Amino acid sequence: MAEEIIGKFLVYRSPRGRLAARIVEVEAYIGQDDPACHASRGMTPRNRPMFGPPGHSYIYFVYGMYHCLNFVTEPENQPAAVLLRAAEPVSGMEIMRELSPGKDGYHLLNGPGKFCRSFGLTTDQNELDLTGNVLYIEDRNYTVSNINRSPRIGIKEGTERLWRFYDAGSPAVSRMPKAAVRKGKG
Repeated sequence: MAEEIIGKFLVYRSPRGRLAARIVEVEAYIGQDDPACHASRGMTPRNRPMFGPPGHSYIYFVYGMYHCLNFVTEPENQPAAVLLRAAEPVSGMEIMRELSPGKDGYHLLNGPGKFCRSFGLTTDQNELDLTGNVLYIEDRNYTVSNINRSPRIGIKEGTERLWRFYDAGSPAVSRMPKAAVRKGKG
């Protein structure tokens, strides 16, 4: 599912106005056997949305300063989610700039915390139906020609899993690996 999200568009009809961005980087976190997944130690009040129905948002607060948006991907009680790491702004940039002063262009959305700040997403938008009309994913038939894989970023366990997917042609990717671990789809 993570690879399939690359190139899709995330739209948020915020109280300030409509925002949209093309998703260029994500990471997969899959179940209780994944030591880097929030669900690895069982259900908690914080990670409960991961155990819920697929197609909903899971937004959590980390390091006392950042919100991170995930898409719940598996059936109920099979916790898994895809973390949105970076996107290219498409519309609503004036709102994004207001929410992230000093940032512009691709630097507005090139990290999970930056993305949520620039979109105005907090835990108030946790568990939204991503097929609804507030926060949703659109398929605009955009084709990404080169999706690369690498280890996930900022984790200590599960680093052998190549579950970070990114559009190798996008300048908005949060951090390029020193050496691409695996190029192309698959």
